Amino acid sequence: MAKYGLIGKTLKHTFSEEYFRKKFEKEERNDTYENFEIESPDLLEEFLEKRRLDSKGINVTAPYKEAVMPFLDRIDNEAKLIGAVNTIKITPTQKLIGYNTDDYGFAKTLTDFLPLKNKTALILGTGGASKAIAYVLKTMGFDYKFVSRNGVGDIYTYQNLTSRIMANHYLIINCTPLGSAIDPKSCPSIPYSEINSDHVLIDLIYNPSQTEFLKRGFANGARVCNGLKMLRNQADKSWHIWQR
Repeated sequence: MAKYGLIGKTLKHTFSEEYFRKKFEKEERNDTYENFEIESPDLLEEFLEKRRLDSKGINVTAPYKEAVMPFLDRIDNEAKLIGAVNTIKITPTQKLIGYNTDDYGFAKTLTDFLPLKNKTALILGTGGASKAIAYVLKTMGFDYKFVSRNGVGDIYTYQNLTSRIMANHYLIINCTPLGSAIDPKSCPSIPYSEINSDHVLIDLIYNPSQTEFLKRGFANGARVCNGLKMLRNQADKSWHIWQR
């Protein structure tokens, strides 16, 4: 029996545990997948030291995709370039190897919406997930900008988003937790009235399936997509890494 799991801070509405449980049942595997809520990044090192002794793989979600990196024995080159890890493989010699599969999941999702009127994008949020999104966009030749509550350098704030900026950025990706099942009425404070049929809105949140962000975009003619397909694709890539 192999043990797998997910680490994060709040995991009540996460995708992975149910996805892998159903996968194991369908394939008649005697493996387990468990959620591990960790209250503080100060507890990560101790947790990982224990898991390396009895587990085969771990997924990592917010807010620890960057915080786990110093405690790994090796990090895949692509994950280094991204600057975040969401998948940890534990080798037979108990080494912790970090990977990122978010980029693969997002790239597979984005392909369905290409081509756009122009390869321009706004990334809402600057956490670990946003780094994988930026990596994909850069690889695919997009011109993108980050948006956060506190803009630093060339990062836009939400208050900076003028009609011109909205009109010149056709892909908008929500990498924040705003609109998740914990607070479904919330949404990033972008000027939704400036969105039109040239825009594509992608939300990394999958629960609820239609976030307020997506509802408002759709109401103004945009094509929209939640994070479910991305999650499935990145989970499948994680499984491939653990099994090779």
